[in-house]
Amino acid sequence: MTTGAPKGENCLVDMDSKAGGLFSAEESHPTGTGGAGIMSRIWLPKGISASLIKEWLEKRRMSIRPWAGFVDQRKFSKPRNFGELCQRMVKNVDTYNSNYTFIFLGLILYCIVSSPMLLIALAVFVGAFYIIHLKSMDSKLVILGRELNVPHQLGLAGAVSLPVFWLAGAGAAVFWVLGATLFVIGSHAGFRELEGSDMEELLMEPV
Repeated sequence: MTTGAPKGENCLVDMDSKAGGLFSAEESHPTGTGGAGIMSRIWLPKGISASLIKEWLEKRRMSIRPWAGFVDQRKFSKPRNFGELCQRMVKNVDTYNSNYTFIFLGLILYCIVSSPMLLIALAVFVGAFYIIHLKSMDSKLVILGRELNVPHQLGLAGAVSLPVFWLAGAGAAVFWVLGATLFVIGSHAGFRELEGSDMEELLMEPV
C-alpha cells in the first residue's frame, strides 16, 4: 500500500530542507524576491538586522577606553562632596560607556555559563521553538482560530519552557545581573577621577 509520507532518503532530504529553511540566509517570499532569512526575523526585532548589531558592536569596541587606565587604582579617590560625585558619574558614564557596555554583557554571559539550570532552560526554549517551527512548516498551526506566526511561536515556546526557567531561578538571575551592573558601574563612575579634558569642560561651563 502506497502512502504520501516520505521514506528513506526522501525523508532525510525532506528534514534537511526544513532545517535549511530555518537557518538559511534566503527563503521564499510572497513577492518572489526572496526574504532576508528567517533567523534574522526570529531573533531580532523588526527593523534590526544582524549587520546593524555587528556594526554597533564594532563601534562599541572601537570606542573602548584602554582597560589599563580604566582600572588604574591611582585614578580613584573619594569625592569631596555630593556635587562632585554627581559630576563624576555623569562624565564617567559618558566617557566609559563602551567599557560599561562590555562589563554588562560579560556579567550576563557569566550568569548564564555559571548556572547549568539556566543553560538547560535556554536549551528547552530553543528546542521547543525549533519543534514548533518545524510543525508549522508541515501545516499551519491554528490556536483559537488564529494562525501562529513567528512571534506567536516564540511565545508558545516561552510558555512551554517557563516552568524550567522558574526552576532555574531566571528571575533571580535577572535581578543579580542588574544589581551587579549598577554596583560595578556606579562604584567606578563615582570614584574614578575625571580626565583632564573633562575637568576643563567643567571649568568652562557657565555657572
